[in-house]
Amino acid sequence: MKPNDGATPSLSTRDLTIRFGGHVAVDRVTADFFSGTLTVIVGPNGAGKTTYFNLMSGQLPASSGTVHLGGADITRLGAARRTTMGIGRAFQLTNLFPNLTVIENVRLAVQSRARLGLNMFSVWFGHQELIARAEHYLERVALQERRASYVAALSHGDKRKLEVAILLALEPSVMMFDEPTAGMSVDEVPVVLELIEQVKRERNKTILLVEHKMDVVRQLADRIIVLHNGALVADGNPAEVMASAIVQEAYLGTGSVQHV
Repeated sequence: MKPNDGATPSLSTRDLTIRFGGHVAVDRVTADFFSGTLTVIVGPNGAGKTTYFNLMSGQLPASSGTVHLGGADITRLGAARRTTMGIGRAFQLTNLFPNLTVIENVRLAVQSRARLGLNMFSVWFGHQELIARAEHYLERVALQERRASYVAALSHGDKRKLEVAILLALEPSVMMFDEPTAGMSVDEVPVVLELIEQVKRERNKTILLVEHKMDVVRQLADRIIVLHNGALVADGNPAEVMASAIVQEAYLGTGSVQHV
């Protein structure tokens, strides 16, 4: 999908595939993702959504196919290198330092972005600009009042907000969220969705979500990609994709699904 003729995708995959023994978990997926758009990846359980995320962000090596970031082939690069190049990832299960405080978690992301390493003390106190930057990201997610709290004591919703702050602090060009509302209470969901919508409105990020909740998909998506049995079976604007017979079949099992 290309919003502008001739535009270079910020992230793309070509025939991306991974096999586990005889099982093909992601099957020759080709897709382009562009700055200023939010794409939601949907599909039934076991469709390969999170595995596709893992291939793009570098947690898993591809069996075949390629991943490109801004035109550069990053297929053979690991997750840490992809992060420094501009891919930010939030996981289905929160991936934080529970025994550090809220501000310390964001501070480490700021230090990493500034190429100052992850030492907790030696590089920090002489860099007031970095301290201010960490505070800024906490303010953006409304966690400044919890700055001194240990992460282990946060609610699940506040942990998700902290993950968004850390992603913002890394200043990625591509932001990936794997089921950002999973495990949240009804009261917590709107806060996190509003944070994602704020980032979307800035129009300078490529945002990808894996999501099961159709109300979340309808609220956020500019585009929907549907995976089924590891293959891409639908790709387009939300109204068309959600109304298509192929999506109904993929979710409800009403018939055979043909690959696009």
